Amino acid sequence: MDSISALSKKLSDYLEPKQVEQVQRAYKLACEAHSGQFRSSGDPYVSHPIAVASILGSFRMDEDSLSAAMLHDVIEDSGIPKSLIEKKFNKDVANLVDGVSKLDQLKISTQTEAQAENFQKMVLAMAKDIRVIVVKLADRLHNMRTLFYLDREKQLRIAKETLEIYSPIAHRIGMNSVYRELEDLAFQTIYPTRHERLTSAIKKNRGSQNKVIKKMQKDLEKRLHQGGLPALIEGREKHVYSIYRKMKERKRSFDEIMDVFALKIIVDTPANCYKALGLVHGIYKPVDGRFKDYIALPKSNGYQSIHTGVVGIEGLSVEIQLKTQEMDDMAENCIASHWLYKSGNKSDTSTQVKARRWVANLLEMSESYDSSKEFIESVKTDIFPDEIYVFTPQGKIMEMSAGSTAIDFAYAVHTDIGHHCRACRINRKLAPLSVPLESGQTIEILRDPLPQTSPAWLNFAVTPRARNSIRHYLSNLKTSEAKKFGKKLLDQSLQSMSIRLRDLDKDDLRSALDSLGVRSLNKLLEEIGLGKRVGNIVAMQISNSLNQTGNKKSKDVVPLEITGSEGLIVNFAICCKPIPGDSVIGHFTAERGLVVHQERCKNILAVREDPTQCFPLNWHQELSRTFSVEIKIIANDEPGLLANIASSIAQAGTDISSIKTHEPESGIYEFNLDLQVSDRLHLSKVIRRLKTLKAIISVNRIHDQEMRKIKTLH
Repeated sequence: MDSISALSKKLSDYLEPKQVEQVQRAYKLACEAHSGQFRSSGDPYVSHPIAVASILGSFRMDEDSLSAAMLHDVIEDSGIPKSLIEKKFNKDVANLVDGVSKLDQLKISTQTEAQAENFQKMVLAMAKDIRVIVVKLADRLHNMRTLFYLDREKQLRIAKETLEIYSPIAHRIGMNSVYRELEDLAFQTIYPTRHERLTSAIKKNRGSQNKVIKKMQKDLEKRLHQGGLPALIEGREKHVYSIYRKMKERKRSFDEIMDVFALKIIVDTPANCYKALGLVHGIYKPVDGRFKDYIALPKSNGYQSIHTGVVGIEGLSVEIQLKTQEMDDMAENCIASHWLYKSGNKSDTSTQVKARRWVANLLEMSESYDSSKEFIESVKTDIFPDEIYVFTPQGKIMEMSAGSTAIDFAYAVHTDIGHHCRACRINRKLAPLSVPLESGQTIEILRDPLPQTSPAWLNFAVTPRARNSIRHYLSNLKTSEAKKFGKKLLDQSLQSMSIRLRDLDKDDLRSALDSLGVRSLNKLLEEIGLGKRVGNIVAMQISNSLNQTGNKKSKDVVPLEITGSEGLIVNFAICCKPIPGDSVIGHFTAERGLVVHQERCKNILAVREDPTQCFPLNWHQELSRTFSVEIKIIANDEPGLLANIASSIAQAGTDISSIKTHEPESGIYEFNLDLQVSDRLHLSKVIRRLKTLKAIISVNRIHDQEMRKIKTLH
C-alpha cells in the first residue's frame, strides 16, 4: 500500500516543496473526511486516493491534479462542500474535485437514453478541464487493479464499462500505458479463461522468440553504431488484449499471429529516426503495407513514431518503432505529462491542443443532436483514435476516420462537392466510391454538373458529416422531385387524350381529384412521381371523370422524354445499363419510381406491354451527363497490354469506373470494363479504337449479345 511519505518523496523529484506541501494538506483533509471508512479489501479508504495520486505522480501531473485525486471522493462520501475545498486550496482544485465527483456518479453504458445523457455530461466536464478525465482514468485504473474484491456482477459491469468507454478515452488522449493496462485488466475480468490460455500461450512462445528478438536487438545496435547512430533499443511484448483483438478480427489462431513482439528504437532527433529506418531496412526486409509515418503525420492524439514491419531472423515478423525519447514519453503519458501544463505550448501539433480540440468537437456534436442516444452512437467511432491521412490533388492533407470512403472525403472537402460527386480517382486511377481509403493516397473527386446524391451512398458513408448531409439532401429532394416528375408524366399521358392539365378549371379538377380519392393535385403528382400511381391510368380516370371519350391504349401514349437529370425519381437499370441511343422503356416500381430498361431487357419481358407497369420512353436530344456501360475485351497476352487498353480508352474521351480481369486459357486474357460514355456513338468510337490494338481479339458490349436474342416491341 502506498504511503504519503513515499508519495511525497516521488513528487519531490519534479515538484517544488510548496507544491508537495499542498498535496500533503489534501491528504490530511482526505484522512479526516474518510475516517472510519474502509474499502471492500478491508484497507482504510484513504489508501485509494493515495494510490490514485501516486498513479498521477508517475505521469508528473501538477499539484492541483494530485490534490484533486486525494479529494475526489470527499464531496460524495463525506458531504464536504465544494466551497470549503476552494477556500482551503484554490478554485481549480475545487472544480476538478467537483468534476470527478460528477463522473463518479455516472453509470456509463450505451443501452438507454438516460445513460447516454450521462455520457454527454462527461463530455461537458472534460470540456471545462481535460484534467478531470485524467484524474478519473487514474481512479478507474486503481479500481480495476483491485476489482477482484467485489462480487462477480459488479466486476463484470465495471469491466465492460471500462472496455467500452474509459480505455478508448485513455487511448484517444494519448495515455497509452493506462489504455493498455485497462484493456488487459478488463479482458482478464470478462474472459478469465481466455485470458489465462492466451497468457499461457504467450509465455510458452516467449522463450524461443525472446532469443530471436535479443539477436535482432544486438544486430541492430551494431549496425546503428556503425552508421553513427547510437540508440536505445528495447524489445517489448504486445499486451494480451491487443493480441486477442487481432486474433478475433483476423479470425486467426495464436500460432498464426506473428507480430507478438516489437522492437523500439529510440534516437536523439526526428531526422535520425528516418536515417535509422534506412539502416533497419538495410538489414531486414520490410513487409509490404506495414509502414506508417506518424512523425510526418501524427495521430489525432498527438502520437508520433515511425512504424515498420520487417521479416526478422528465422522469418519472424516483427514490428519496429522508431522515435525520439520525447516522442516515447508522450506515447506513454501524453496529455498527462506535467510539462504540457507549464510550457504554454500553443502549437497545433501539441498533444494538449489536439486533445482539447477533440473534446470541443465532441461538445459541438452533442449540441447538434436531438437525441442523446444518437449522439453517443455517432461518437462511438470518434472515440477510437484510428485515422488515416489522404491528400487532395493540390497536396493538402486531409485527416479522415479509418474506414472512410471517397464519399466521406468529398463531403469533408465541401458539401456541394459531395452532392455532385459521380466518380473518383485514387492515386490517379479510377476507383469505386465505396472503397475504403488508405493513408498516403491522393483522392480526386470527379463532379457532375447535376447533383448525384444517392440513397445507396448511405451503405458505405461512415462519417457523421457525410451521412447527415446525404440524409438531409434526400429528404428535401425527393418530395419536390417527385412532384415535378409526376407532372411531366401526367401531362404526357393527358396529351394523347387532347387534355391539358393547366386548362382544367377548379371545379373540374376538384371533381377529378375526388374521383381519384386524393385531396390535392400536389399529392397526386407526388404519388405519380414516386411510382405509387401510373400516369396514363390516372389520365384515363381523369378523362372518364370529365366524360371525355378520347381513351387511347397505353401503347399510343406519347413517349416520355428523359434527360438523365431526373435524380431519385428516374433510375437506370443495372441489369441492362441503358445508354442514349438504346431503345428504352420505363418500368414503374413503388420503391424506385421509374426504372429505365433497354426495351429488350429480359428482366421486364413479362410486364413490358402492361400499361400499368411500363411506359414508353425516348431520349432527349441534348444530354449533359455520362452513363455506365459494360464491355468485354478478349486479347492475347503481351507486355503492357492493360496500359495500352487504358490509354486507348482515355484517348477516346472516356473513363474506366472498374475493371475485372481473368485468364480463361493460357496466353488469353479477358477484361470486363465498366466505362462512362455519353451515348452509343461514343461507345462505338471507344470500341473502334480498341480494335486497332494488335493484341485485341474481340470487343463487345456485354448486354448487346443477350439483347439480340429478344424480339423488339416495334
